[in-house]
Amino acid sequence: MKIPGALIFEPGTNSGWTIEEVELDDPKRGEIQVEIAASGLCHSDDHVDTGDIPLNWAPIIGGHEGAGVVTKVDDSVTTVQVGDHVALSFLPSCGKCYMCIQGKANMCVLGAGTLGGVQPDGTHRVHARGMGVGQFSYLGTFAPYVTVPVEAAVKIPKEIPLDKAALIGCGVPTGWGSAIYAGNVQMGQVVVVFGVGGVGMNAVQGARQRHARAIVAVDPVQRKRDWAKDFGATHTASNEDEARKIVDELTNGQGADVVIITMGVADPKLLQPAGDMTVRGGTLVLTSAAKVGLQNLDFDLFTFAMSGKRLQGTLYGSTNAPFDMPLILGLYQRGEMKLDELITQTYKLTDLNQAVQDMRDGLNIRGVITEF
Repeated sequence: MKIPGALIFEPGTNSGWTIEEVELDDPKRGEIQVEIAASGLCHSDDHVDTGDIPLNWAPIIGGHEGAGVVTKVDDSVTTVQVGDHVALSFLPSCGKCYMCIQGKANMCVLGAGTLGGVQPDGTHRVHARGMGVGQFSYLGTFAPYVTVPVEAAVKIPKEIPLDKAALIGCGVPTGWGSAIYAGNVQMGQVVVVFGVGGVGMNAVQGARQRHARAIVAVDPVQRKRDWAKDFGATHTASNEDEARKIVDELTNGQGADVVIITMGVADPKLLQPAGDMTVRGGTLVLTSAAKVGLQNLDFDLFTFAMSGKRLQGTLYGSTNAPFDMPLILGLYQRGEMKLDELITQTYKLTDLNQAVQDMRDGLNIRGVITEF
């Protein structure tokens, strides 16, 4: 099948996305084909262009946050069928490996290969200019159709709008789970969220659902701070110094119970003030991706250890996609989870580079491609 797709041929050069015709193969064993209705724009896609996620292979077709309708299935597939509505997970889980059987589906060995440049069987399903094209996170949702492992698809109710369902493939569970699971926010606690974009806004939602008594949203962009109040933030700050003053007033100088860092790219200079802002015995959650190879940090390890604090890294918000994606949609259906309000602008695929620039400029919570 010949379809348009958004590709990068020189990762790490800020060269932008090229929209051109690609060839998409039919599903092989254990795979399905999905017609994409919507694809969210995430900083992780942009990281490929900027080099914050370094790749030693190209070309790549971007997009890892999508939802749509199943159009083809391999004969070996029994869990979904043609016509089913699915949301796609950027970290598929096999359900059988050591991590999966411990309930850590976000650390599955299948998902660990999503940046390898090929599908799980070592081949490509997308081709362009006579070359195999790697699908970002096995998906490549910057296209009207994808061929993906069935483990990457979670069946959803047909009454869920697909543009909203696309968001639960990455940004929503990553942020929400950072509060619910990685941060283990409890009723009555004080929570700080650094960076309230497409991920951090959902950390705010998670903290609200856990009945935190105060949620401090920290972001340099005024409109994001304003939006955060609609999602549950009780206080806002433009930087860590302002946030620290608010936390000190709220806690009599004791510190926040949970501090969550969900910025587009982790700033190593933020780690120490965020740790200082965390109460003794509290939790500092690092969700943001940092530049690969960054190893030298100024961090007071002695004080951190002696104060009994926990530094918790998290991938996908420590969620289990087959369980948590339907759970989140259930919250949405009951009016307990805001998804509609996350989409602040929609785009055509041909406008992808403008959409990425808008994301960089902080103009959206989540921009979504709805026209291919």
